[in-house]
Amino acid sequence: IGKAKTGDFEAFMQLVDAHKDKVYGMIRRLAGNSQDAEDIMQDSLIRAIDKIDQFKGESSFGTWLYSIALNMARAEFAKRKQADLKPIEEYLPKSSSGHQHEHSRAKLFDWKDPHKLMESKQLGRLIDKAVGELPFEYREVFILRYVEEFSIKEVAKLTGQSEASAKSRVLRARLAMRDKLSKEFEAEYDRKLS
Repeated sequence: IGKAKTGDFEAFMQLVDAHKDKVYGMIRRLAGNSQDAEDIMQDSLIRAIDKIDQFKGESSFGTWLYSIALNMARAEFAKRKQADLKPIEEYLPKSSSGHQHEHSRAKLFDWKDPHKLMESKQLGRLIDKAVGELPFEYREVFILRYVEEFSIKEVAKLTGQSEASAKSRVLRARLAMRDKLSKEFEAEYDRKLS
């Protein structure tokens, strides 16, 4: 890090090489396509080179690089003005009159052994599709929490939120994913019956 701060590009690239695949993977999932992901990754690395002298070592270099990449991705998606966050109530089951109630007509599906199902390419594609359809604010916390496996505290720090706010956003993301996947599984179930 000391060498990188003095302008040693090789030292900087050694630091980046240890984290670039994971950071790119996160950006790719957030962006939903390789072209945007490559642009964001390139912009992130340029920003990191420009700001390396400001790295204070309060977190690991990898966390610092994730932070830069998240900020660059946010900036990109802010331009696109994605949909606002929906209230949790919109994901809760509703009766035919439009009011929420405990006994929903929503079907719950037996996912059986999740480890075996996670190996399924079809399920992986469904999950990737559902993640890609989430509003950016949900997508970023879902990926950080469940794909990159950061703790809520780390998600809060990376996204610049309080822990309570991060927990709430992660919950909304989970509910949105459950809603999207339940609809997909219900459609698949109906196709099999017909």
